[in-house]
Amino acid sequence: MTSHTEEDQFAHELEYARQLLDDDGVTAAIVGVVRDGEEVDTTFAQRADSPREEGLQALSLLAAHVRLVADEAGVDHTTVASDAASLAGAVDEIDPDALAAAADSGDPDEDPDSDEDPDSGEDPDSGEDPDPDDTDNA
Repeated sequence: MTSHTEEDQFAHELEYARQLLDDDGVTAAIVGVVRDGEEVDTTFAQRADSPREEGLQALSLLAAHVRLVADEAGVDHTTVASDAASLAGAVDEIDPDALAAAADSGDPDEDPDSDEDPDSGEDPDSGEDPDPDDTDNA
């Protein structure tokens, strides 16, 4: 159950979204809605003078959305972008159960923030690169 304050904030943000859309200067918009915590609908519209401008507008909206979600969740932007790309490739239809299943299907022992290349031969605990001439490592 949401509090009165959360309902007020939601109503305020929804009204702000309507105001943003009610502007003749809008050249691109993406809108997503979730109904009853389950049904997800989205739409995207844009007008541009060139394919390059269309692409930049679409990427700008995506980047702004990733930043918003990351800030709300208190996580790094790259984490959200990576998770979103993985989920987008894992589901044909966006539905919360499918998204949760796709998110949970990853390797629980894998550190998604690790920059370590598993094929690099580096010992992650040593902090040193292996010596290729050291035959004791084999």
